[in-house]
Amino acid sequence: MDRTELPRAARTLRFEELYRAWLRGEMTQGWAAGVLGVSERTFRRYASRYEAGGPEGLRDGRVAGGSHRRAPAAEVAALEALYGQEYEGWSVRHFHERYVEDHGGRRSYTWVKNRLQGAGLVKRGRRRGRHRLRRPRKPLEGLMVHQDGSTHEWVPGRVWDLIVTSDDATGRVYSGFCVAEEGTWSSFRGVRETVEAKGLFASLYTDRGSHYWHTPKAGEKVDRSRPTQFGRAMGELGIEMIPSYSPQARGRCERLFRTLQGRLPNELAREGIADMGEANEYLGAYWPRFNAAFGVEAAGEGTAFVPLSDVRLDDILCLREARTVGNDNCVSYRGKRLQIAPQPHRIHYVRAKVRVHEYEDGSMSVFHDRLRLGRYDRQGCPLATSNGAGGTA
Repeated sequence: MDRTELPRAARTLRFEELYRAWLRGEMTQGWAAGVLGVSERTFRRYASRYEAGGPEGLRDGRVAGGSHRRAPAAEVAALEALYGQEYEGWSVRHFHERYVEDHGGRRSYTWVKNRLQGAGLVKRGRRRGRHRLRRPRKPLEGLMVHQDGSTHEWVPGRVWDLIVTSDDATGRVYSGFCVAEEGTWSSFRGVRETVEAKGLFASLYTDRGSHYWHTPKAGEKVDRSRPTQFGRAMGELGIEMIPSYSPQARGRCERLFRTLQGRLPNELAREGIADMGEANEYLGAYWPRFNAAFGVEAAGEGTAFVPLSDVRLDDILCLREARTVGNDNCVSYRGKRLQIAPQPHRIHYVRAKVRVHEYEDGSMSVFHDRLRLGRYDRQGCPLATSNGAGGTA
């Protein structure tokens, strides 16, 4: 007997009992419909079909034979084998993208999900209520940019920080790379890659990490009067910094990292990547695909990004400290003695107030106002390009 016969026979008997009770005046059509779990109108249609054709009149013509759209058993088996052998542990949506792009699959996401869940290869998730955003996205790209880091085991046995800089209006990632530990230099790099690719943006939304903000007391408001090195640089670029005071307020970043934690380790494992350098090289090609899948269009037309023009990022996105020149025309900086060479426009700089700029590669420069007095390698030795007229900041 077909697997649909027994349930259909039971429903027919149940309807006949209710139908006869209605004829005897023992219940109304509405009551009988409620017992069957259908509308009163549907019960009347059942009654008409039963009166015209008896029990066979109740038979659903749609189940008289197999669906012509049913997938061949071989196709279903091939799908299950593909997932189990090459993509075990991947989310259904992530697998479906590869199924279509790499394997020429033509079935819908829902069909694939149902097949994998039916085979027990993927767990059925609990039904969730509709997600409601507390804050709408910014209307223009570049009005607000998010930056955050996620510590995770991105490859087996290796825990790195993934630093992501993304747009609020579109959700697109402008910069994303792995580092051993999040800090000032990684935040500078995310801003640099964004600015060089898109231009200067209006505001930056971050958590209250110590490299972003000074917070006098844990859990309290940040001290905007004492900018960090990063905060000073953003001020010079004209980028407003906005602190977050709860994980819920960073909802978009939290959801972004949940998505990445579910997808990126699988991508790296499939490519056989276990080295941070290889992972970052792969990410360069990964973000366009990720943005195509998850990015949205901004509500408004145009952009809030503005051209970088002639801004010198190297001397803004760096560490700066004030110093006083010694009697020997040397500047002391972190255990090094930076000798200022003779300058054509001034006899000496003894007791002058200067700034030391330290760059990401460890090299340094000494500035007096906007005039560069010298450049030095990471050991403090003058570089060959330091010729007394070293340029301006």
